[in-house]
Amino acid sequence: MVVVIIIGVLAAMIVVPYFGKAGQAKQSVAKHDISVLESAVNMFQQDYGRFPANLGELVTKPGDISDDQWSATGIKASNLNDPWGRPFNYVYPGTNWAFEITSYGADGQPGGEGENADVNNWE
Repeated sequence: MVVVIIIGVLAAMIVVPYFGKAGQAKQSVAKHDISVLESAVNMFQQDYGRFPANLGELVTKPGDISDDQWSATGIKASNLNDPWGRPFNYVYPGTNWAFEITSYGADGQPGGEGENADVNNWE
């Protein structure tokens, strides 16, 4: 019984810090992914003279763009989800920036701290 308790305590000491690092890593990945999407949105705007109506237009040719004009952005549908598996929130026109791309963090709710903190392209 004592051995089981000792193993449990040791496991908790190892596992708890690991989960904190995993949350920080996902925050970093979200920041990187938003940066990539921000660049793709800006290139879309330069190529077609307008911002995309939604992030899906970075993946699939919009109806108002001809086949000979269309140039794939290199963004895949899977890149439109944050590290927690939820779609990035895209708003155009934005309140804080020309357009806004946001992940609401681990909890999926606006606001929060640590791994629940929002990650966006204007801060």
